[in-house]
Amino acid sequence: MGGQQKLERVDEDWQRALAVVAHPDDLEYGAASAIARWTSQGKTISYLLVTRGQAGIDRLEPEKAGPLRAEEEIRSAKAVGVDVVEFLDYDDGTIEYGLSLREDIARAIRRHRPDVLITANFHLTWGGHYLNMADHRAVGLAVLDAARDAGNRWIFPELLSEGLEPWPGAKVVLFNGSPEPTHGVDVTGYLDRGIASLQEHKAYIEGLGGDFNVETFLRNAAESMGKQLGTELAVTFELFHV
Repeated sequence: MGGQQKLERVDEDWQRALAVVAHPDDLEYGAASAIARWTSQGKTISYLLVTRGQAGIDRLEPEKAGPLRAEEEIRSAKAVGVDVVEFLDYDDGTIEYGLSLREDIARAIRRHRPDVLITANFHLTWGGHYLNMADHRAVGLAVLDAARDAGNRWIFPELLSEGLEPWPGAKVVLFNGSPEPTHGVDVTGYLDRGIASLQEHKAYIEGLGGDFNVETFLRNAAESMGKQLGTELAVTFELFHV
């Protein structure tokens, strides 16, 4: 999609969403600003983190980094109106796409019964030759498949014994950060909350080193995406119908 091509707006005629990503901070590089808009509309959004990001800080041992990053994610979620943050406790950096991951995500979908699923880019790259990490690719694809698994009683029938009836209602999956965006959300008036959400990841950002500026990064990105949507500030998604 060309840089100046206009995007469609995400349909906001829904009430519940579940955001499923690999690591603490994955949602905060854009999606959180849209989530702030949606919670302000009275929508209910919950987070499911596949890992606690324990391998994400080079100079901090995983057993220390994991709890610290989980705490940062809980504070980050509150900044955009999200109170429910759950963790699957997979090992950070070595997530594998497969039936176990699909079942765990399908289980969460049946419990939360969302209308919309939110996740992150599952493509091989971020665009061009900038490699997207394996965890993101595995989780994104598993979310897409689990959306359908959750609605079929004959897939993972053990979920029925847990009292979890099929939920076929998650008909839309939104991938933030995709190099092939199809839709956008106007976050004018909500970007500051998205910025505050990412700023809660203090330990992780410090671990990156350098001079990364949260506000500059998110504002520049939102302004660029806003041009594609025809608004001041926006975040973009690749939308799939299940």
